[in-house]
Amino acid sequence: MRRIEETLSLEILVTRLENVDTFYLLFAGSLVFLMQAGFAMLCAGSIRAKNVQNILLKNLLDACGGALGFYSIGYGLAYEGGDDSSGTTFIGTENYFFHYNLDDHIGWFFQFAFAATAATIVAGTVAERCKMEAYVCYSFFITAFVYPVVVHSVWDSHGFLSVFNSDPLSGVGMIDFAGSGVVHMTGGCTALVAAIVLGARIGRFADQDGNPLDEPMVFKPHSVSLQMLGTFLLWFGWYGFNPGSTLGITSIGYGDVAALCAVTTTLAAASGCVGALFISYVATQVTIGEEVLDVSMAMNGSLSGLVGITAGCSTVQPWAAVVIGLVSGLVYFAASKTLIYLKIDDAVDAIPVHFASGIWGCIAVGLFADPTLVSAAYDVNKGGLFYGEGNLLACQVCGILFIIGWVVALTTPFFVLLKTFGYFRVSALEELVGCDLSHHGGSAYDIKGPPGEVVETFEMDRKSRADNNGRSIQSIGSHRTHIRDDNHSNDSGDHTHGEES
Repeated sequence: MRRIEETLSLEILVTRLENVDTFYLLFAGSLVFLMQAGFAMLCAGSIRAKNVQNILLKNLLDACGGALGFYSIGYGLAYEGGDDSSGTTFIGTENYFFHYNLDDHIGWFFQFAFAATAATIVAGTVAERCKMEAYVCYSFFITAFVYPVVVHSVWDSHGFLSVFNSDPLSGVGMIDFAGSGVVHMTGGCTALVAAIVLGARIGRFADQDGNPLDEPMVFKPHSVSLQMLGTFLLWFGWYGFNPGSTLGITSIGYGDVAALCAVTTTLAAASGCVGALFISYVATQVTIGEEVLDVSMAMNGSLSGLVGITAGCSTVQPWAAVVIGLVSGLVYFAASKTLIYLKIDDAVDAIPVHFASGIWGCIAVGLFADPTLVSAAYDVNKGGLFYGEGNLLACQVCGILFIIGWVVALTTPFFVLLKTFGYFRVSALEELVGCDLSHHGGSAYDIKGPPGEVVETFEMDRKSRADNNGRSIQSIGSHRTHIRDDNHSNDSGDHTHGEES
């Protein structure tokens, strides 16, 4: 009887611990999903006011298309690779919509939030000129097939790049703790291909007749306030993105790993902001002779630092996170200027933030990974190049090349087909008047004045009141003048009488 009671007590304890882990993932996944609001605000603030409704709807549809695509096909491709004896597989083989057998609901929810993030990255790059139907198509395509295969290769225990594989590549595999490569490189590389195929916005690098401009036209963001709000929401959401990737909190050591992730995430974001702001300040001082503190550079620099630390947040020391963040800011600045030089139009600089900094983040793990921290997070005693080992760096490079090759191979023909059949880009007239007017019935902001007849009536009333006030003042002035004249006459009379006396 006592043994039965002990067994039941142990089962209850295990169940409660599992419930704690479930709540932890629910909380972390909710933070990651909140990043959708961050992307929406950042994108809306970064573009012109005539396209705000359009980009907001696209961000909403990212979440919708991501949920349906990842539920119906994507999750099964990403994580269901059969039992442990099946060895290395290219994709999963179970749990699709048409033979649904999913029992890890919280796991699906957390991973869905990541999939939606990968799709959202593309929205800002192609803003102001991409058709809505094209956006829905590629949002579903990314979350249902492109992204899940990358996930399976790096994160699933049957993936050929996975650290968790029974026979990992070079004895270690690719370390990408929360997705510098899996999420951000995938989304950023897709955005790069889309931007090249779609082409630049009218007036960015050439006029309406196609004649090249001497200097690229800068389309100012319509709301820096929304940009800043989006940046802080994304930074906040990253605390679910990185620490939450422990996938639990009750196992021994997981709390320490999550705490380290929070610290490295914070430091990298801060140093990334400083790095980008500093190099931008120096560059403007040298090139145009002005000392400009570019707020957009600072915001994107912090996001670049967050992307850069995402792969190694659990495996690098805090001091290394500062270095990684600083370099991320410099990488962002260089990549942003390179895009302009190549005349590739990225409306919100998502490609430099996510693709370029994502590449650097994966490489940084191969340089700065501390063997002690790698062992704590992965139970693998391997380190980066600065700790005397080169296998991890080689695996990171292999992972980078695979992600680029896979994404380019799939998305290039996809976007070319959309463009060929006229489903990718809005017409020139629709682009010039703005997607809000051409697709959504009007502007996001009600900036129209009152009707003309109301204004005319008000002006007449104001003029009438002004005339009445003027007459009143004139009357008061005349009355005072009359009083002064009377007083002057009396004074004169008294003076004369005095003299006569």
